Amino acid sequence: MQYDLFTQHKYKFFSMGSGSSGNCYYLGSSECGILIDAGIGIRSVQKALREYGVPFHKIVAVLVTHDHADHIKTVGCFGDKYNIPVYTTETVHEGILRNRVVQADLTRSRRIIKKGEPFTINDFRITAFDVPHDSIENVGYHIEFDEQTFVLATDVGSITDTIKEYACRANHLVIEANYDEYMLQAGKYPYYLKQRIGNGMGHLSNRLSAEFIGSIYNEKIKNIWLCHLSQDNNHPEIAYKAVEEALLQNGGIVGKNVRLEALSRYKVSGLREF
Repeated sequence: MQYDLFTQHKYKFFSMGSGSSGNCYYLGSSECGILIDAGIGIRSVQKALREYGVPFHKIVAVLVTHDHADHIKTVGCFGDKYNIPVYTTETVHEGILRNRVVQADLTRSRRIIKKGEPFTINDFRITAFDVPHDSIENVGYHIEFDEQTFVLATDVGSITDTIKEYACRANHLVIEANYDEYMLQAGKYPYYLKQRIGNGMGHLSNRLSAEFIGSIYNEKIKNIWLCHLSQDNNHPEIAYKAVEEALLQNGGIVGKNVRLEALSRYKVSGLREF
């Protein structure tokens, strides 16, 4: 089924993949769209865009969070083949250059940004901020447009004051809920990997994500998406329930004054209109 993306509302968001198999998110208006991360196949991206009626030529930028393969697998194709600017910090760009999954020359498409310094792409005002993770560097994105604020933080080793500062401003929040603590400890992963995931530089558990969301919830927050769920150590219903309960304890009633979705690893999410 084809959708007319721009008939009713101006800004739209959907996920095309969220997890260690590949990450890619779309945020756009009738004028232009941006992708956050490019870790899934180019054909999958094009198919998802067509499904929601987004012309591929409307994509004007790719924002990259960090240099792990599941976030940059096809960034070379966007930058080298399609000449779409690729924005991230100089350190992350250096990591992309060294990563063997990117077999492309990004010289022409390379755009350097700095954490904490806003920049604009069409009608989006964007600020990158630091997110702890065991990559060369990792950033989240705070994006302002038409009196709306969208914030994304993925691969979150731990919650910091910086993350809280930006997330508190959000009307629309994408935040990691990677693993259930019991499932991780009881699961088949080797000890070193369990330690890597939960050591404060790996990923964020459902419990910590729920506690954080509950602590910052306010009436301005209208949409929350849980991203980067583990296939082996989590389940969408478990993550959803943990956050739903935390919201309820802090005045957020899912389906009434806030919307909540656990994003799929492989499937295109529902279309959310702002």
